[in-house]
Amino acid sequence: MKHFHYKSLDQLQQDADRLTEFVRFESDTEKIKQLLGRKVPIGNFVTLGNSMAVHPMEGCDADLDGNPDELTIRRYHRFAAGGSKLIWFEATAVRKDGRANSRQLWIHNGNVAAYDKLREEIEQIHRDRFGTIDDLLIPVQLTHSGRYSYPERIIAYHNPLIDAKTATRADQPVIGDDELERLEDQFVDAAKLVWQAGFRAIDLKVTHGYLLAELMGAKLREGRYGGSLENRTRLIRNVIGKIKNEFGSKMLIAMRLGCFDSVPYKKSDTSSNGEPLPYTTPYPHGWGVDPNDPLREELSEVKQAIGWFKDWGVQLLNVSIGCPYYNPHIGRPFEKPDEGNYEMPEHPLTGVDRHFRISGELQQAFPDLPMVGTGYSWLQIYALNAAARNIETGRIRIFGLGRGTLSYPDFAVDALEKGSLDEIRVCKTLTYCTFLMRQKNHPLGQFPAGCPPFDKLVYGPIMKQAREAFRSQQK
Repeated sequence: MKHFHYKSLDQLQQDADRLTEFVRFESDTEKIKQLLGRKVPIGNFVTLGNSMAVHPMEGCDADLDGNPDELTIRRYHRFAAGGSKLIWFEATAVRKDGRANSRQLWIHNGNVAAYDKLREEIEQIHRDRFGTIDDLLIPVQLTHSGRYSYPERIIAYHNPLIDAKTATRADQPVIGDDELERLEDQFVDAAKLVWQAGFRAIDLKVTHGYLLAELMGAKLREGRYGGSLENRTRLIRNVIGKIKNEFGSKMLIAMRLGCFDSVPYKKSDTSSNGEPLPYTTPYPHGWGVDPNDPLREELSEVKQAIGWFKDWGVQLLNVSIGCPYYNPHIGRPFEKPDEGNYEMPEHPLTGVDRHFRISGELQQAFPDLPMVGTGYSWLQIYALNAAARNIETGRIRIFGLGRGTLSYPDFAVDALEKGSLDEIRVCKTLTYCTFLMRQKNHPLGQFPAGCPPFDKLVYGPIMKQAREAFRSQQK
């Protein structure tokens, strides 16, 4: 079903008024330029030159040893010249078995020089284009993929619905407390390597169902890392404490935090729309969910945890929701699902409103902790209008763009120069990038992900190859 049929901002606003509470737009292009051009202090560490960010967009295009490869380097060169002052470097595994696929980035002693070289190139390109890098920040997102690790799943606890959705065995062992304690030091070791590579900021990835995020919802897990909120945040507290002990205030600590899990969805038996897997209430699992209605957020624990994270040393928060593996419409409202997946079970504006509602509530609860907002891509050319309004009303400090940067890496330049985007270049949320991410039938075990419709010369042939491989696998 085609949802995005709007020919004007007024048409879109009419539906937003009807369907949403928080999706509102700024129409004055001069005001948009001023608002998105606002400088944003991040503690006493750096003042960003504008209020725009590139989200950590995984390309699945490293080499098999975790090194940035040709397409990785190309993507970050494009981001460097794109004008955003916050370039959030994508998920980088802290150990080999924590990668989500065979071509995810992975930093280790043998490839620090490769990361150092790419960082130098990003900074040089940005300096040449914009005159300075004093107002630029590049946090490296450190991750362990947990349940979605390749080639073996590593789970924090058993949630029967997620187990069913991901074909996880009921007798799959849960990662032990002692191994989690060792993992703390592996995160710290990775942070040291990031420092050696010349980066001065790290991000802990606590979203999208990966290991640190899964621990946040491990209410029924026994031992030191489950049950109480204190236990579920123990690993994060210890990692942050050890990094602070190592670097003091010289290393900025950021976090991308999933703030609402919801429940797994599947394609309906009677239609192509998504529907939640059957659940009981009170729902005993998950993070940021109302136990009496897990399709709705309940943010009291989330706020408690964010207060702790801030006290422990987190100075920048990137707000995310949902899990792309089991409820992709929550995190990424779309026009068209990736092949074989379900259609939107709600109007995408409802999903955008959910993003704005949650991030707005959290930013207003912590006005002195800069937060990056998510959920803008479906709005296409009107993403800037919504971002400007959210910044003006204090419902977010930084406008983050994810999928849209693959098709339009220099969106920030146009935002600041024109206060508008070119319709021919904006992401149409057709989910080709996600389709590529899900394709494993490649000689290296993973197809690289990008934007075939708007980056045709590079990703058009890759998409053709991936589709042929996918269809041959279906026969």
